Amino acid sequence: MTQPHEVFDRVGGLPAFEALVESFYARVEHDDLLRPMYPEDLEPGKQRLALFFAQYWGGGDLYSRHRGHPRLRMRHAPFPVTPEAAIRWAELMAAAIEEQDFPDDVRALLMAYVTQATPTMINQYPEPDAVRRLPMDPGS
Repeated sequence: MTQPHEVFDRVGGLPAFEALVESFYARVEHDDLLRPMYPEDLEPGKQRLALFFAQYWGGGDLYSRHRGHPRLRMRHAPFPVTPEAAIRWAELMAAAIEEQDFPDDVRALLMAYVTQATPTMINQYPEPDAVRRLPMDPGS
């Protein structure tokens, strides 16, 4: 089984993560929920995300050399990351991962990361009154 720090070499280095990010951003460009959250020019974000993934998965300090510590929650704080937006991000990233020609064990590691990291990025929650009540909720 591939270890997380070995993924970079297994998939072919930075070009593999650039392809993954291109696939993801192609979906973002046509997504009504996520696209408004991104700037007009998507290229800088693409570069940063590819470098982040490459670093995270064993490519050395590719991201940190350019941007410092990732500080993901801080960097995403200005954006309204609702539960719905987080789930959509995960769905689009999962589709992009599936589109790549990654070995099954690598695909599983990437999907596990998306599953683990996505909820941590949520920074806006609906008001309690805006949440639908479950049928068995005594207040309904």
